[in-house]
Amino acid sequence: MRAAGGQAHYHAVDLTDPEAVAGVMADIRERHGRVDVLLHAAGLDISRAIADKEPREYDLVFDVKSDGLFNLLHAADGLPVGAVAAFSSVAGRFGNIGQTDYSAANDLLCKIMSSFRATRPGTRGIAIDWTAWGGLGMATRGSIPKVMAMAGIEMLAPEAGIPWIGRELTAGPFSGEVVVGGQLGMLTAERDATGGLDPQAIDTSSAGPMIGAITGMGVYSGLRAEITLDPAAQPFLHDHRIDGTPVLPGVMGIEAFAALASLAVPGMRVADVEQVDFIAPLKFYRDEPRTITMTAVTRPDGADLIADCTLSASRMLAGEQSPRVTSHFTGRVRLTAAAAADQERAEAPGSRATPAVTHDDIYHVFFHGPAYQVVDEAWHCGSDAIARLARRLPAGHTPETEHTTTEPRLAEACFQTAGLWEIGHDGHMALPAHVDLVSMAHRPAPEAELFAVAHRTDDSSFDCQVLDREGDVVLRVSGYRTIGLDGPLPADLQRPIRDAMSA
Repeated sequence: MRAAGGQAHYHAVDLTDPEAVAGVMADIRERHGRVDVLLHAAGLDISRAIADKEPREYDLVFDVKSDGLFNLLHAADGLPVGAVAAFSSVAGRFGNIGQTDYSAANDLLCKIMSSFRATRPGTRGIAIDWTAWGGLGMATRGSIPKVMAMAGIEMLAPEAGIPWIGRELTAGPFSGEVVVGGQLGMLTAERDATGGLDPQAIDTSSAGPMIGAITGMGVYSGLRAEITLDPAAQPFLHDHRIDGTPVLPGVMGIEAFAALASLAVPGMRVADVEQVDFIAPLKFYRDEPRTITMTAVTRPDGADLIADCTLSASRMLAGEQSPRVTSHFTGRVRLTAAAAADQERAEAPGSRATPAVTHDDIYHVFFHGPAYQVVDEAWHCGSDAIARLARRLPAGHTPETEHTTTEPRLAEACFQTAGLWEIGHDGHMALPAHVDLVSMAHRPAPEAELFAVAHRTDDSSFDCQVLDREGDVVLRVSGYRTIGLDGPLPADLQRPIRDAMSA
């Protein structure tokens, strides 16, 4: 502390003694007149079944955390306190055998920190639910590390945990409870295979092509669905190949999230899909079917609900004993009970005044087959890329009559239009990496003439709208980001696109 330019004062005190705590706080009040950050890290562990625990032991474990925090805050009455960071535990969040007192005390700390939003609005309250630390602390004693490993609980390395408080205090204004840990093993294991849900009671007949069967609804995993997809049966796989291998389109991942969230909360409508990360491509090797799993965990956000979604799949690799599970896409769906907004209008695309790149030249570069050849022609207007969307496309999924919650190929048109802008300006092809928001405004008429307008923003992402000829917004994409493939395209493939995209 001194080496960093500060001054350290050390006081040893029993936190359960209110007079002793008041004496220390009086010294701080006199020296400084304020508290910038109060860290409450006291804790004791006497792990034993409650029937075998002496009442005094229970009281001591509980009181050092709960009474200790009360005594600190009471003694600081009237002092400006910037933030309080209370050290809680995953035991307080999930419970743990032999730690009833410890779990209850930590949970109380979390509730007190969350209450600051109403009771102490000038003080930021953060409760950090630490997992067991490796290398130091209570969890390093005796056989505890071995027990943790058997329970599937990953211990936290000090070099990862120590900087956490600083990040939480400086990264943003969040107040409340934060869980810090890796795999939590048995702590988050579901007590029932389907969470008490009868999967057969959920009607998925109109859920669309990405929802096969509901398999359960867990406390931590949320609503779960599975589907087996076959490239030979689904056009969105057969016509979406990279180097000959079918790959699940990112827009079908977005569709899966929206459809599953709709089933999770059937009384609300999908407002938009947000913060989608395309982490790893989901490939269908050797054109073989694969089973994918989707989850949606709902939480409140004001009057809306947010469904945090994950799309994953497993694959058995040579030399490994168990399948490797990969999370391919993550994102969240905003659900609302509010009525849809009035029709959004934008400036309608005018008559084309510059040369266009044609359908054949576009798909001589892009890898998409007929069902995903969604752009008929494209050109630039100022610094924007404009695409006229193809009409009368082959079916994008089977059976063709199945409803979709979103319009996947309209979002795909935005992605491809942005991709044409990138090729036209830097010569590189790119794949989807992230999108901030995809929002359906309304469904277009079957024969409507549609246009995608992609605008490159100052942060190198794209905002895109799909419009009809009158300027009615059909779909909006914001914050679309890509990851470029190695090496530029050959000059002869670039040229038609570059000529059409050059301002």
